Amino acid sequence: MRITNNTLSENIVRQIQQLGSQQAKLQTQVATGQRIFQPEDDPTAVGRVLGLESEQRQIAQYARNAERALELSQASFSGLQQLKRVSDRATEIGTLGTGTISPDASRAYASEVNQLIEQTLQLNNTKFRNDYLFAGTAVDAAPFVATRDAQGQITGAAYVGNADRAPVQLSENASVAPGSGGATNLGLRDFLNQLVALRDALAAGTTTGVSAAQSQLIAFEDSLVSSLAEHGGIASRIEANRAQQQQRADNLKSLVSSETDVDLPATIVRLNQSQTAYQAALQSAANIMRMSLLDYIN
Repeated sequence: MRITNNTLSENIVRQIQQLGSQQAKLQTQVATGQRIFQPEDDPTAVGRVLGLESEQRQIAQYARNAERALELSQASFSGLQQLKRVSDRATEIGTLGTGTISPDASRAYASEVNQLIEQTLQLNNTKFRNDYLFAGTAVDAAPFVATRDAQGQITGAAYVGNADRAPVQLSENASVAPGSGGATNLGLRDFLNQLVALRDALAAGTTTGVSAAQSQLIAFEDSLVSSLAEHGGIASRIEANRAQQQQRADNLKSLVSSETDVDLPATIVRLNQSQTAYQAALQSAANIMRMSLLDYIN
């Protein structure tokens, strides 16, 4: 079979180009540590990687959800803790008010309780990132509305939020409601009104009224402790879920790496082989191209 010089030259050039492309690809793999750059490099592996990366994005969203839920739970816990300190002081004043005290001391305690009422209203309407904490899902408006007398003193309070709790998705099959529940929010309303009753009883110097208000305050404090325990448990659950999802994210990262990372020692060997073959092809091509018709005749 007769092969023309043009055909021979084209074949040589094509082989040299293929070796050059292979060498460039191997050099890129060694430099980047990656073996896949285009879908056609390994279509099967690319399909697996796309699935893994989709799962990674989902887990990243769950992580953001957990971060938000934890912040909300911690903010609610902190607000309830401050209310617990107010309750402790109010109960202490109630105990003092049931004893034998002078009218001046009773009025002084009433004045202090009045300040606790204002503080409680402020705490009940605490905001976190522009959302009211103790409002259920009606977070856009202040949930506790106070009525005042001609002197500006609070005479009562109403709750205008709702009893709903917004769930936050932590994984495909787990969610948590980090906000305060309806019972807690209504309890905060009752606590504020109980403080009003305590103040009025102290101002009037009625021991029986002080004693009744104190009993209600003690009952509220028990429910407040339960709410604090609930939020502590929610925070612990979120932390445990975050650790679990982080482990899952690490495993997915390892799987993606196993699909896309290059075997560096083996790739370096192949690169050296490719460079040797490329240089040999260039030398062979140079020798062949220098041959003339007289070389064939001889």
